[in-house]
Amino acid sequence: MASIAVQRSLSKKVIGTVLCQRKAICRAYSTESIQDKDVVIVGGGPAGLALASALGSNELVRESIKVALVEAGDLSKIHDWSLPAGTYSNRVSSITNSSRTFLEDIGAWSYVDASRTSPVREMQVWDGISDARITFDAAEIPSSGGTTTAESSEMARLTENLNLQRALLRHLANIEDIQLLQKVKVESIQREHKEGGNGWPLVHLSDGTTIRARLLVGADGFNSPVRSYAGISSYGWAYDTQAVVATLNHPPRGAFQGPNHTAYQRFLPTGPIAFLPLSPTVSSLVWSTKPRLAAALCKSDPAVLANMINAAFRLPEVSVRYLHERILEADIAGTSLSHEAICDEIAFRERSHDISKYSAYASITSAISGGIPPNDAEAVPPLVTSIQPGTIASFPLKYNRAEAYLGEGPGGRTVLVGDAAHTVHPLAGQGLNLGLGDVECLARCITQTLTQGGDIGAYTALRSYSRERYFANYKVMSAVDKLHKLYSTTLGPVVWARSVGLEVLNELDSVKAALMMDAGGSRIQGSGWDVLAKGVEGLAGGLSTASMLGQGIGSVVGARIGELAKTVGRRYSS
Repeated sequence: MASIAVQRSLSKKVIGTVLCQRKAICRAYSTESIQDKDVVIVGGGPAGLALASALGSNELVRESIKVALVEAGDLSKIHDWSLPAGTYSNRVSSITNSSRTFLEDIGAWSYVDASRTSPVREMQVWDGISDARITFDAAEIPSSGGTTTAESSEMARLTENLNLQRALLRHLANIEDIQLLQKVKVESIQREHKEGGNGWPLVHLSDGTTIRARLLVGADGFNSPVRSYAGISSYGWAYDTQAVVATLNHPPRGAFQGPNHTAYQRFLPTGPIAFLPLSPTVSSLVWSTKPRLAAALCKSDPAVLANMINAAFRLPEVSVRYLHERILEADIAGTSLSHEAICDEIAFRERSHDISKYSAYASITSAISGGIPPNDAEAVPPLVTSIQPGTIASFPLKYNRAEAYLGEGPGGRTVLVGDAAHTVHPLAGQGLNLGLGDVECLARCITQTLTQGGDIGAYTALRSYSRERYFANYKVMSAVDKLHKLYSTTLGPVVWARSVGLEVLNELDSVKAALMMDAGGSRIQGSGWDVLAKGVEGLAGGLSTASMLGQGIGSVVGARIGELAKTVGRRYSS
């Protein structure tokens, strides 16, 4: 009898525990605990924070609707982020003039630490095999009146991602109407089904809170829970490349050279390598290369990586490829090349290619020690002397595109922005800017709907956002993807075609100006990215250079095409 009593007592305790748990769950999801919000933004990255800032900066929006942002991470760490002078984080973005104007308009740009930003006034891009080169200079960008002005003296502004995120958070700290929910995860998203409900999304959070959203915004990245809830499929692929990033130290430019405001990019068959200026003596590296090589480079001595970076911008492709093979062989053997060994290899290669020790292309055998720089000093970036500790990292690169930006039916009242809607190869530095373009357009769409007294979560109210951004993003993403594939081949005819096209394009100032204006975010007709995308399509399809650039080039440029074709042909064959 005693044992039966004990069992009954235990059963009551178990049942009581289960009932308590059920009551807790019911309380967590009960009507009483549901918070109603007009806009719920999931994701505290740059896109999500920028949207919250844009909505919070508009008086009509602040007075009309309630906005909340949900982020799983600790935003206070970003709000209080700081680094010693002269040191920089390794994730850097290029902010176009259009994106900067948007951030200025919403009041967020004033919170950016300007001392940690750098203008890009010139870009030099060249083919790693043929050395065909194109140079973009901001001084050549015409203003709206058709002349160049000081206002168009930069194509973009480089800054650390954390510098921008911190600025957006500090801006939001002064807007009481925007609710920030940090260190809380989205457990699930369901559609409201109760009788008399509106069918709005119910966002269940890890702290037991449930938020009912008139409009649910997915700014939650590549693996977007909001996109999954909306039932929006996406497609894409992983590139066979990894991006290696690092923060580079180098000497300042000489007295007879311009400031460190030039971005360099060389397209190697394994992927592009980019050198992005941050200060007179610091620049950022983004090197897209094969996964095995990326892993080997990251494991190498930082001094070896610094030498490999210098060589990647200077040595002919055949020698760069040989150095890659040496790095991989050592990695497979479980060892690594010493600094002395890599220096000996590069020195031998420089001598075998007859690279003068007084040329800027000499990284190991260089005899340049100040004074008047060599004639080719502006053709390559400064020599990397060291890499800031803790900044070497790598991450995979993907192409992904949501099939729609708006949810419909059971997944309605949802919209995607930023990486939740699209991810793109970083070779053109447009990923963050596409996301900011989404945010600007969506904020404008919400404001217009409120002005007209409409429902901000209705599909018809959001259709203009989808129509505008879907094709604008596709245009850029398509061009970037084709560029990556075009420059990944070593096939002779393709190398010849792309090299001639690049050098001809370098002669066409008006087309270059269009490219710079569009890449910089200027709103012009006859978009530069349209020209670029069609040109790349033509090259990849084996069309003639004249067809690629259109029939209106003229006989003078046509003659120049012939000259350049011969030059590039000789360069490639040698």
